[in-house]
Amino acid sequence: MTAVLLTLGIGCTEAPNYPDEPVITFEGLNKGRVFQFTNGPVDSLILTFSFTDGDGDLSLIDSDSVDIFLTDSRLPTVPQNFRFPLIDQEGTGSGISGITTITVINTGNICCIFEGELCAADEDYPVDTFSYDIQIVDRAGNLSNVINTGVIEIACLGE
Repeated sequence: MTAVLLTLGIGCTEAPNYPDEPVITFEGLNKGRVFQFTNGPVDSLILTFSFTDGDGDLSLIDSDSVDIFLTDSRLPTVPQNFRFPLIDQEGTGSGISGITTITVINTGNICCIFEGELCAADEDYPVDTFSYDIQIVDRAGNLSNVINTGVIEIACLGE
């Protein structure tokens, strides 16, 4: 199970000229190393990216739909799915831009993979690495570009 907190900032300025397809830019991570197991509080990663959308139709109305896809480089066929908070489309016809943050709380979803074993804790394999690809989709079904977090380390044996 993945716990997530999304925050969203939308900028209102002079009428921008953005393409109708969303465009995203990686802004950063809160850290480059996460612990698979901890003796204290559960570890987490905070991913930040900026976005633009020319027709302002980000965030899906259907409560069963997702619009943010986070893919672990080691498990490319199993994306983690998230949602933008609802953005009212009124007044966004000229486009929107903003910054959003995804908090991925490690409740067992950020694990070392060693010799096919998920959440491995082997002294011969103390560190694993991965990266996330991030992509979003707007209400019209337009996919954004794909951005990458860069390499993230997982301490397989904990603190």
